[in-house]
Amino acid sequence: MKNTLFLAISILLLASCGGETDVESKKAKLETLKQEIQQKEVEVRELEKEIAQLDPKFAKQMDKSVLVETKTLEAAPFVHKIQVQGEVASRKNIDMSTETPGRVIQVNVESGDVVKKGQTLIQLDAQSTRNTIDELKTSLELATTKFEKQKNLWDQEIGTEVQYLEVKNRKESLERQLESAQTQLSKAYIRAPFSGIVNEVITKVGEYVSPGMPVLSLVSQEEMYLKADVSEEYINDFKVGDPVEVYLPSTKDTLSTKISALSYVINQANRTFQIEVKLTDKMNSLKPNQFARIDLINYQNPEAIVVNSEVVQEDSEGEFVFTVINKEGVKVANKVRVEPGETYSNETEIISGLKSGDVIISEGYREAVNGITVKVTK
Repeated sequence: MKNTLFLAISILLLASCGGETDVESKKAKLETLKQEIQQKEVEVRELEKEIAQLDPKFAKQMDKSVLVETKTLEAAPFVHKIQVQGEVASRKNIDMSTETPGRVIQVNVESGDVVKKGQTLIQLDAQSTRNTIDELKTSLELATTKFEKQKNLWDQEIGTEVQYLEVKNRKESLERQLESAQTQLSKAYIRAPFSGIVNEVITKVGEYVSPGMPVLSLVSQEEMYLKADVSEEYINDFKVGDPVEVYLPSTKDTLSTKISALSYVINQANRTFQIEVKLTDKMNSLKPNQFARIDLINYQNPEAIVVNSEVVQEDSEGEFVFTVINKEGVKVANKVRVEPGETYSNETEIISGLKSGDVIISEGYREAVNGITVKVTK
């Protein structure tokens, strides 16, 4: 029994050792075959090159290269802009009204007339005020005469102080009434508060007007500016003095200017804040409410790596571009993972993955695959 058990154990040990020896031999044989295949591949490539040099037709059949165009990257300025709609405004664009009620007896201007500051535009009937002024002047003359006589007596210590103060008070009261009436008379003449252009005459001769009722609109082109609403998303992106590009579609004019003012209060209705853009004095053909397109720079990098947006492709792992590298003396396509930044005007900033001096495939990138040989046309 003991002999039988010993024999069985010996057979198992021999079988185990034989199995391990067989695996090792197979591994050694696999490694040998791989080396032989690599050697054969080298021999095949060498033969293909030799045959291609002797047989152009064969060379054409063997050429699997992709035709591409390339671009060598260099650091360059990159700007990102947003475009908003704006309109021309004027700080001197007003609807004028009268301060006193009355009937219009004279309209001296028409729409489109150029007027000077202080020029009378509309006159109201003020005959009753003139009559009051005439009466006050007559009364004031008498009161002044009485005051002068009483003052002479008072200076000679003749008469009482009460008599002197009464005639003095009467004279001064009439002077104040006359001044008030003259002020009232001046309000019957509606004058231009600044030089400008009459935009519209609203009232007519014979109409009765009241305080606050618009009678005429006046605009000046001396203090024109642009205003625009910008999304609150960009509330921290701009400041006074930032450069601005303006385009006026109606006149085809372009203008480089700056932000002159901005609001930090958000409009609750549309979630925007307002900016103002300075206009030069040369833009004298502009009109209030004229439409404008405004380009604002909200990001810039003076030393950026920038590529055409179309060369940035995407797969399940993320964005990539193809570069061209030399491999064993042959130019091949190399798939490089990149991190894109901002995109503007079909250009994309590359934050990481590429550097100055890299050569990317700018045309033919759709046909490229990683490792394929390429022929650069330019």
